Amino acid sequence: MLTCVILASFAAIVGVLTDRQLRGQFNDEVRSNAEQLAQDLNLKWISNSGNLNCNHQLVSLKDYTSAEHVQIRIFNQAGSLLCTQEQVRVKGVKFLPARPSFPLPAREGTYQQEGYWVSAQQIPVEGVPVWLLYARPLSDIDHTLARVRVILLLGVLGGTVLALLGGLATAARAMRPIKQLTEAAREIERTRDPTLRVPQAESEDEVAELARTVDGMLEALGAARADSDHALERQRQFVADASHELRTPLTSLLANLELLAEELGGDQADTAQAALRSARRMRRLVGDLLLLARADARRTQSRGPTDLADVLLEAASELGPMAEDHELSIDAQPAVVPGVKDELHRLTLNLIENAARHTPPGTHIRAFTGIENGSAVLTVEDDGPGIPPELGPRVFDRFVRGPSTGTRGSGLGLAIVRAVAESHGGTVTLEHPAAGNGARFVITIPREPSLATGDDPRTPARVGRGS
Repeated sequence: MLTCVILASFAAIVGVLTDRQLRGQFNDEVRSNAEQLAQDLNLKWISNSGNLNCNHQLVSLKDYTSAEHVQIRIFNQAGSLLCTQEQVRVKGVKFLPARPSFPLPAREGTYQQEGYWVSAQQIPVEGVPVWLLYARPLSDIDHTLARVRVILLLGVLGGTVLALLGGLATAARAMRPIKQLTEAAREIERTRDPTLRVPQAESEDEVAELARTVDGMLEALGAARADSDHALERQRQFVADASHELRTPLTSLLANLELLAEELGGDQADTAQAALRSARRMRRLVGDLLLLARADARRTQSRGPTDLADVLLEAASELGPMAEDHELSIDAQPAVVPGVKDELHRLTLNLIENAARHTPPGTHIRAFTGIENGSAVLTVEDDGPGIPPELGPRVFDRFVRGPSTGTRGSGLGLAIVRAVAESHGGTVTLEHPAAGNGARFVITIPREPSLATGDDPRTPARVGRGS
């Protein structure tokens, strides 16, 4: 657009200057031709004939018309037309009126009239002055100027198109390094990999400086990330090792406290029982931390074929006394997966315990296993008050507890569920998270082909019920 405005302004200036120049030249040419004609003609009257004589020849002004559409008129002082470029006046013969019919001029010089540029000269004929009019139509110069304007317009349009194409080509070439830099930045954003590098421009300009700056920033971010990952890895190793080392003294402590609780009596027995409960809670917390630490450190245990139906039945039996105020329904269909039985047991136990702990007495809790789309599925649902909507997105985070739990629980139960499911290549989803609609947790774990086709024959369904 800027190029178009510049070219249009230039064309307008050139057009105005060309118009003035051509019109000036046209006027000068008309005046010069009239003066030359006046000098060349030596007019005399032919006695008693009314004709003009030039060097003893009848005057044919047509011989002096060097350009098309030139009009020549000769008037006497009375205003009578003596002759034109077309014909000579003969006594007794009247020629047709000339067109255009120029009037008798009032002065010598050049002026516009009847669409012509007219030059009027007075020349003597036998001592008597007559008027000589030399006229050319302005349409001649107008046609020339029209062609100039068309050429200028085409020049503006052609120049604009060429500037546009050249600008696009130049911009594409100039922006190519920026485009490559943008694509590299998007790839780094997608992969979150600071080890990737941006392409370096060949030229030494601002783009190359930007690429080097971004490259240096990525290198610094990569080093910082490596340091953070190394520190986190050391922390995970420490938590895993510490949790593992704590299990032995806790087991010894629990055994001693159980012996003391059996041998002591009275207040001392109550104190021993309280210490025993705290030690058991600590052992479970250490076990949870150890499981999460192993998941973070990606420490895998040996896996074997594990039937989720057996795991569900064992967990339900273990939690039977705790869920005595609830209606617990179990539907255990065979669903064998490659897994760690203890971890899957902890997952199932946490789900059922979570449903029993956070729902009022009389709530119906349903747990069932089965095969869907070639994967093993474990589902635990209840018809309690459900999960608050604001807690839904964070329900699987660590140390997240609902407002109704108070100080009960460590906030690690569902975090362990997600960690175990993901360590087995599966997923956990929460359905019906809106308040008042209950909660439904679905665990999906893929099955190996050998397990999917070689399951041991089992009873189609095993249903247990506690209330």
